[in-house]
Amino acid sequence: MKNSEIAKIFYAMADILEMKNIQWKPNAYRKAARSIEMLSEAIEDIYKRGGIKALEEIPGVGIHLATKIEEFLRIDKVKSYEEMKKSMPVNVEELMRVEGLGPKKIMLLYKKLRIRNIAELEKAAQAGKLRKISTLGEKTEANILKAIEFTKMSGKRKLLGVALPIARKIEGDLKKQKFIDKVIVCGSIARRLETIGDIDVLITTKFPKEAMDFFTTMKGANRIVAKGPTKSTIVYGNVEVDARVIDPESFGSATQYFIGSKDHNIALRRIAIKKGYKLSEYGLFKGNKKIAGKTEEEVYNKLGMTWMPPELRENHGEIEAAQKNKLPKLIELKDIVGDLQMHTTYSDAENTVEEMAQACKSLGYKYCAITDHVGTTGITNPMNLKRTLQQKKEIEKVNSKLKGFTVLQGAEVDIKLNGELAAESEQLKQYDVVLVAIHQGMKRDKAQQTERIINAMKNRYTTIISHPTGREINERPGYQLDFEKVFKAAKENNVAMEINSFPARLDLNDVNARAAKDFGVMLSIGTDAHQIGQLSLMEYGVSVARRAWCEKKDIINTLSVEQLLKRIRR
Repeated sequence: MKNSEIAKIFYAMADILEMKNIQWKPNAYRKAARSIEMLSEAIEDIYKRGGIKALEEIPGVGIHLATKIEEFLRIDKVKSYEEMKKSMPVNVEELMRVEGLGPKKIMLLYKKLRIRNIAELEKAAQAGKLRKISTLGEKTEANILKAIEFTKMSGKRKLLGVALPIARKIEGDLKKQKFIDKVIVCGSIARRLETIGDIDVLITTKFPKEAMDFFTTMKGANRIVAKGPTKSTIVYGNVEVDARVIDPESFGSATQYFIGSKDHNIALRRIAIKKGYKLSEYGLFKGNKKIAGKTEEEVYNKLGMTWMPPELRENHGEIEAAQKNKLPKLIELKDIVGDLQMHTTYSDAENTVEEMAQACKSLGYKYCAITDHVGTTGITNPMNLKRTLQQKKEIEKVNSKLKGFTVLQGAEVDIKLNGELAAESEQLKQYDVVLVAIHQGMKRDKAQQTERIINAMKNRYTTIISHPTGREINERPGYQLDFEKVFKAAKENNVAMEINSFPARLDLNDVNARAAKDFGVMLSIGTDAHQIGQLSLMEYGVSVARRAWCEKKDIINTLSVEQLLKRIRR
């Protein structure tokens, strides 16, 4: 899939255009980039199916941008982008990865200090040169140094939302080949980690040469890193993929080994040794005799435990629970009956209330909450009381059309610096569901942010804390919170904490979501969809919940609409 590569180019083109003080075009490029990176289908398949016309059907993509996409699909580059990069004195792509740097600040740093890349930026910040610029100062300089360090650590791993569609495409293409018997994707993707280093694929086949030939030349493979008789590595899109041919009699033990995690596998090997066994990717052995290995289930059973879902395999108590047959019955995507965060044309999104509702119904949901933005963070068309009442009438009309489905009116309301909500009670009381979120003032310290969120929870209209830490994976780490205090307040005030399903957020993360569950706090899984295609992102939030040991009873949007409203109303 070339979706992420094209989106990255459009984002960079938007940044360059903004640096050149060109109006309107930057927003158009960013809008198209957001649509492309969240497509559930490979953009090359869309083009193959319908050409330029099909590309123009992607939200935000007109003929001008569709032509650039076509160019990239044909020659693997966009000439106008290459020309734009050459016209700039700075490395835009590199510097934009540093949190806190936008187009204007990058140009300021170039004009004042001739900074062109991250290395020069880090050197200047370490020398204390940034603080001498009147509009920056010492605090900004310190924050930039922290952001550079974060960028260094996070830059090599891909988002799960980027890697998983690639893994599924590879798995599907391999399964179509008659000479391949079994295919399974292993590694951190199988455990649904939020970021992925590479993709591991295991294959069983009687024709390993044909399998390796196909794998290394399959459509989408950009480069062969290594090719052998039973193991090969390619670069697919911008992700490295390893494929191994496995003996069918060892397929289960190999799957268990390559799914991991490392800590989980070490713990299993210690248990095997205590029982007088030896465990490896080739099987479970007693002396020289293999006693298990064909399936994962028989390996785990021989070690004295039940099989466990990959998402739990982190050596965080799952082995002990499996030994006692007390593993949780994890939430599944099919358990979700409503989506409690999405946006429409009333604020900053692509589709109407009715279009979002119809799409949710087609997914099998029983309800959805329309949660357009309320506040002063620069969002297009933030909802005021007048527009809220207008939207309420529209929702009533949609509800009268739809059978067996309910559209709830909600809002995503900004939390002010003092913890108050950016809306008056007269507006808030119109809503069925009120999500509240921090969108500004993210540099405040742990104590301040904790107090801010707790104050927001005390508002009688607050239903859910949206994307609670404000992080964006690989972009910014998010603000710090005293989670013990936050979860205690959430429990006391009957407020749910969100797992935001957007692949760049996945916020709360698995560790904090599990802590919230242990505190008895209900969780909500919402897509934060800004277009119909993003409603399918729900599976990423469910993956976080599964890694957090969540069951159906822990998730508020597994309730019926009647149960939900009864649960959240005070």
